[in-house]
Amino acid sequence: MTETLAPPRDEPAAPRRLFIKTYGCQMNVYDSERMADVLRPLGYAPTDTAEDADFVILNTCHIREKAAEKVYSELGKLRELKDARAGTPRTMTIAVAGCVAQAEGEEIMRRQPAVDLVVGPQAYHQLPELLTRTARARGERIGADFAANDKFDALPSARGVDGPTAFLTVQEGCDKFCSFCVVPYTRGAEWSRPVAAVLAEARKLADKGVRAITLLGQNVNAYDGEGPDGAPSTLARLAYALADIPGVDRIRYTTSHPNDMSDDLIAAHGQLEALMPWLHLPVQSGSDRILRAMNRKHGRAKYLELIDRVRAARPDIALSGDFIVGFPGETDADFEQTMDLVRRARYASAFSFMYSPRPGTPAAGMACQVPEAVARERLHALQALLWEQQTAFNAAMAGRTMDVLFEKKGRHGAQAIGRSPWLQSVHVEDADHLIGRIVPVEIESGAQNSLKGRLMKQKAA
Repeated sequence: MTETLAPPRDEPAAPRRLFIKTYGCQMNVYDSERMADVLRPLGYAPTDTAEDADFVILNTCHIREKAAEKVYSELGKLRELKDARAGTPRTMTIAVAGCVAQAEGEEIMRRQPAVDLVVGPQAYHQLPELLTRTARARGERIGADFAANDKFDALPSARGVDGPTAFLTVQEGCDKFCSFCVVPYTRGAEWSRPVAAVLAEARKLADKGVRAITLLGQNVNAYDGEGPDGAPSTLARLAYALADIPGVDRIRYTTSHPNDMSDDLIAAHGQLEALMPWLHLPVQSGSDRILRAMNRKHGRAKYLELIDRVRAARPDIALSGDFIVGFPGETDADFEQTMDLVRRARYASAFSFMYSPRPGTPAAGMACQVPEAVARERLHALQALLWEQQTAFNAAMAGRTMDVLFEKKGRHGAQAIGRSPWLQSVHVEDADHLIGRIVPVEIESGAQNSLKGRLMKQKAA
């Protein structure tokens, strides 16, 4: 039986504060939300600063080397806070969660003794037990080896919701083994939640006012969870089922792999109204030679063909992508192929990074590592092109009327911030009373990162 951290019966329970710092992907954002849900029954309320926290969790990302080093730097600062409380009634517990925890658990404990807990991505449902055992000075400080289905089965059904949008994990793990990536080693094999479990969680989100759901997975379009008939479902069929839930008006999904863009998913983009006209489809490079070195298992021609097919199904779709520059062996000609692909594909938004070697991945030991100065110059050129495309995409929205889901208050007066169907941030004055509603907005102007609009004199949805 799991023990709890109960205070003495003759003393009132002191409030406990939880601070979670999240690194990396949207999957980690979801995981952080669920960790807070797991710890809420123990009396942990969120706080915005580590200084005010009794329990600090660093939910980590292991994609890039500098990201891991930032974690160790942050742990050094936390150790100072923890040491300052030594000998006082209010101690601090420090945990490292996520992919760095999975990959480097023992090393974390060795390098930073102030860490009390190391919890991998599939084990955070064990946090209450691990926290209790740590508080009572009893072993079991590493919790990294649990099956994904155990995690989801053990999570509390209730979720904290902040606003009309929410992430919902439907798939975890990766079987692709890109040569630069640690995800197959830290998140494990691809695994999908059953359709019934996903729909049950989505219904509870809708009951709490969530109107837009983003489905998450390392390869979310590889989703094949068990359907009502016992056979594997597809992401497209799951999206149709989610759209039947009253209150769920908008559905997106991320992150996708080109090899998993099935015919029914492409068709759904043109047929399912709730499936928003936005697609995040990473390509990483425009060079076939580099794509082979990355072990992406697709070429530039297949990628561009997929984009053409999706746009044929949904002509107004906004395309988002990921790029890595400076991959080992990348030449000027390879980089120019990437620039050419970007010009052909036309992105509304994108993420771009310089390659950084991850220990244990095949690419880390490859010859012909690109000098940092060269990679940085290429990154600047690529980002300039991507920003030009993003700015043009947003500017083209001026004069259009679109339905905006208002999510939160803005910085000024009665300003509110919402999202367009294409995931753009939209700022509107005198609209803070419309948070949680979908309202027609006339776009006045578009900048690189956002749109400015004004309310139409129509009844809100």
